[in-house]
Amino acid sequence: MTRLYAIVAAVVAIVFLAGIWAFTMGGRTDDKYAQCRTTAVAGGAAQIGGPFTLIDETGTTVTDKDVIDGPTLLYFGYAFCPDVCPLDNSRNAEAIEILESRGVMVKPVFISVDPDRDTPELLADFTDNLHPRMVGLTGTPEQVKAASQAYRTYYRKQEPEEGDEEYYLIDHSTFSYLTFPDEGFVEFFKRDLTPEQLADGIQCFVEAH
Repeated sequence: MTRLYAIVAAVVAIVFLAGIWAFTMGGRTDDKYAQCRTTAVAGGAAQIGGPFTLIDETGTTVTDKDVIDGPTLLYFGYAFCPDVCPLDNSRNAEAIEILESRGVMVKPVFISVDPDRDTPELLADFTDNLHPRMVGLTGTPEQVKAASQAYRTYYRKQEPEEGDEEYYLIDHSTFSYLTFPDEGFVEFFKRDLTPEQLADGIQCFVEAH
């Protein structure tokens, strides 16, 4: 019996020590943004983002390094979008204003998935109406597709209305992507967040950065 008690005691001790290790060590993470995250990316954040080459509102060819020169919030959409894009980017612009009032500067960027209609001049008007610091980007169909694939976004052009080839809608994803110049993509935000919630989320990442 004494031996049995000793064995049971040893097992209990091992389980106890394992629990202590799991609590103190197993819960540790190398993700400095862990306390900020509200989403999960299959395969990790490194699966999203990458280099791109596009054309800005002035007609100048730019790369991701030119665009993402500080904390940057990217959104993929199109200027002729009847409701979703204006609402989402207005929300983003309001969050940017909230952050700026707190001393946190973030660049808002609008990347068009409609290169056939969204010229640099048109994007300049679109973004200027939303926020003075918002940057609009377009490009060739190939450039836009490459940027979209880098951020794993989705878009699909619908069939034009009969008799009006210029009028068509585009189905597209609606996430906003926070990026840093030295790390690239760090988090995406869903469209159901309020401006305040979005600003709080972005600020957490900027401060942790």
